[in-house]
Amino acid sequence: MNADRYKSFIKTKAAELGFFYCGFSQAGFLEEEAPKLERWLNEGRHGKMTYMENHFDKRLNPQRLVEGSNSVISLLLNYFPQHSPSESAPKISKYAYGEDYHTVIKEKLKTLVEVMRQEIGDIQGRVFVDSAPVMDKAWAKKSGLGWVGKNTNLIHPKEGSFFFIAELITDLNFTQDPPLPDYCGTCTRCLEACPTQALTAPYEIDASKCISYLTIELKEQHLPAEFRGKMENWAFGCDICQDVCPWNRFSKAHQEKRFEPAFDFLDLDLETWEKVQESTFESWMKHSAIRRTGYEGLMRNLRFLKPIEKP
Repeated sequence: MNADRYKSFIKTKAAELGFFYCGFSQAGFLEEEAPKLERWLNEGRHGKMTYMENHFDKRLNPQRLVEGSNSVISLLLNYFPQHSPSESAPKISKYAYGEDYHTVIKEKLKTLVEVMRQEIGDIQGRVFVDSAPVMDKAWAKKSGLGWVGKNTNLIHPKEGSFFFIAELITDLNFTQDPPLPDYCGTCTRCLEACPTQALTAPYEIDASKCISYLTIELKEQHLPAEFRGKMENWAFGCDICQDVCPWNRFSKAHQEKRFEPAFDFLDLDLETWEKVQESTFESWMKHSAIRRTGYEGLMRNLRFLKPIEKP
């Protein structure tokens, strides 16, 4: 089958579902990323995210993850919000303002697959949204959807970096879209702005120092004391290295209603948050990505933000 003749159809249908970019690459071993990933893991830069050590071969080759796969279709979905919360409120990463993106995007991807099957025939494949050993930024880069910047995020020259990356790994055989150049140039704003020095060098991150890791992935009862006073009021995730990136001046407000906050919890101050009971948290965050840190985890983060009272 000459799958390339369906590229335009797939991109059109993806756009109708809200994805603002869609790119194609050929599935295979990620030769360039393999030594980088191995070194990153050996140096312990993944902190206590031990799951990153699993499925090393599948992480680097989707053909081992999805039998019979030939291509990776990468898609970008905007989450840049229309409004900013109160400056005094504990900060929540922009991606978590609304409904959990895993649910929203998987529904869109399943719809896309069904439409493709109606048009193309009995295609095979699997959809992924940040929940399997898929190196999404690497595949999006190979698909011509941007470059991986010095802050280790994928950046698109017309959209910035406030978007989700998703994949459809399929048996269809598409030719690869051309990659985009790296336009970071001499800029180092992200490295200079990181309060915990998690960006150890251009294009390198020590995740164990990243505020997003500390507030979400780290499951310890207490956050490491060395980071006290460096969190810059972030309670869940962190957007600093994206907020300071010049390319995000091109970010535009998303049009996805499900990414809008269900209510004004983003404006709650620290004192109000501390009074929230677990049952209220579970009710508020029932459909939110913030549930990932759990009630105790969020309360731990909020306590860590409070200045130490001098005797």
